[in-house]
Amino acid sequence: MYMSWAHDGFVDQPPRRATVPPWVRRRDTEPGPRAVGHRGYKAAYPENTMAAFRGAIEVGASAIETDLHLSKDEIIVLSHDATLKRCFGDARRVADCNWDELSKLQTLREPKQSMPRLLDLLEYLAQPEQEHIWLLLDIKMDDNMTKLLSRLADTIESVPKTTRPWKQHVILCPWNAEWVAGCLRYLPGFPITLIAFSPSYATAMLQVPNLNFNLFNYSFATPSGRRFLREAKQRGRLVFSWSDNQAEWMARSICNEVDAVITDDPKQFLELCGQSSSEVTTGRIRTIAAKWSVKEIGLWILINFLVWVSETVSGVVRGSPRSQVKKILGV
Repeated sequence: MYMSWAHDGFVDQPPRRATVPPWVRRRDTEPGPRAVGHRGYKAAYPENTMAAFRGAIEVGASAIETDLHLSKDEIIVLSHDATLKRCFGDARRVADCNWDELSKLQTLREPKQSMPRLLDLLEYLAQPEQEHIWLLLDIKMDDNMTKLLSRLADTIESVPKTTRPWKQHVILCPWNAEWVAGCLRYLPGFPITLIAFSPSYATAMLQVPNLNFNLFNYSFATPSGRRFLREAKQRGRLVFSWSDNQAEWMARSICNEVDAVITDDPKQFLELCGQSSSEVTTGRIRTIAAKWSVKEIGLWILINFLVWVSETVSGVVRGSPRSQVKKILGV
């Protein structure tokens, strides 16, 4: 049972272990983590388009991950960036355009695709043949929280489900404690998965009941990241890795036994998972996972340095991760 949210924290005493959505947890019969199409099948199609979403499902992904922004007339559209430049060649911001304008844009990348609304994706997933697919919503923080989450609740409610309710298909993915609190307030009962770079922040958020986690893949290659993974598993939380786009990172996530992998290429990941089902191929997976290029080592050093700087600055300005979580969520 999910906890209700009040302005002064959780109404009930939080349990030690989370209630996790059983439809997400990997099955014993599966050779590896669940495959989640990062912005759809981004490796083969323009990202965050209906073609990419359909493509991910066709190659066997269990779920789709996508990103939310509000248009000027408060329609939730699917775009990773707050601006239109990278994907559509338009210098404007998403928030400065009405849906009528956004709907006419075409991606720079072939095959040309239009920008979908969240409504379009939900209507597609509401079809009986997509009953098994679940959806991760990366809730970007560029928009006003109240407006975005209110519109999200309204949009989900507007699409009828003939079988399982949307609370058994949709996972909300905020980036910090403030937005976790907003999700609890405006969309009670929906599973929530925190997206994070920092293992220390994620560890502090383990105090929040029913919260699961989606960590940047480089985070698991640190002592604090490995400690977090062990503790999260002990508490029964789901842990995802993003975004694993090379065979080495895919193999590392298989070895780490995370619950799901968010990847641009779900087909490649599933093929690699299929190779990990015997002792011989498990050894091969571990060999792939152990390979580190000079570029990866350099990125690992840079990313962890930037995370350390961010944590240090945040600690000085806002207090420790633990104190931030206690102040905002009351746990």
